[in-house]
Amino acid sequence: MTDGSVHRAARRLTAAGAESLDEIVAEEVAVALVYNGISHAVMMATPCDLEDFARGFSLTEHIVDKPSEIYDIEVEPVEHGIEVRLDIAAQRMARLQQQRRTLAGRTGCGLCGVDSIAAAMRPVTVVGAAQPVSRVAIAKAMAALPLEQRINRVNGATHAAGWARLDGSLVAVREDVGRHNALDKLGGALAKSGTLQPGGFVVVTSRCSYEMVHKAAALGAAAIAAVSAPTSLAIETAEQAGIALAAFVREGRLTVYANEDRISA
Repeated sequence: MTDGSVHRAARRLTAAGAESLDEIVAEEVAVALVYNGISHAVMMATPCDLEDFARGFSLTEHIVDKPSEIYDIEVEPVEHGIEVRLDIAAQRMARLQQQRRTLAGRTGCGLCGVDSIAAAMRPVTVVGAAQPVSRVAIAKAMAALPLEQRINRVNGATHAAGWARLDGSLVAVREDVGRHNALDKLGGALAKSGTLQPGGFVVVTSRCSYEMVHKAAALGAAAIAAVSAPTSLAIETAEQAGIALAAFVREGRLTVYANEDRISA
């Protein structure tokens, strides 16, 4: 597996003339998630931490209810992409087949291919009452996030998602060209390490969409904090889930859009 970046030849054109460059760019490939021999989703993703991606996707999309229902994960390069093959519990596979939900994801897109509005607007996980997350902790976690973006420092093109404790210290960070993929990778990493603890919260280097809130709630996050703007549906979903949604977290300030009582001064 790669480190998420590749070298590509490029030409820089300026008023002074042309210059040949050896550029480092983000790697993006087709990744198929195959459950018990049946392909379920194809996402465009950065080809690193793919076991985490598959594990996290399985949990946040409620394909499995707990990590122990995933028996094995194998990552196999194939023509034109990569297959991640999962062996999951028979009862979960039966449920998956009954749902008949097929995704065809593109970069930054978490709902492409859902075959009905009802499937897209599925119920969100309601997170139980938790200790409020402090504004200081959110600022601390967001400030620490760029230091953990190893891939982005090289190619400048990947999003990051991090899980923070209530004191703002980061537990884990994952990166991907797709913001939803980064969050799924984070969830998979936390599930594998057993560090997914109640009261933690998510910080992301992107805008905050419906799907980002949905996945954060599935992980039991007390809050999700984004560096950019939220969407209207993200706000509504956070309100339903009972988690705080903060955005524009930068330069010592943030804007709270949902469940303000869950964020303390």
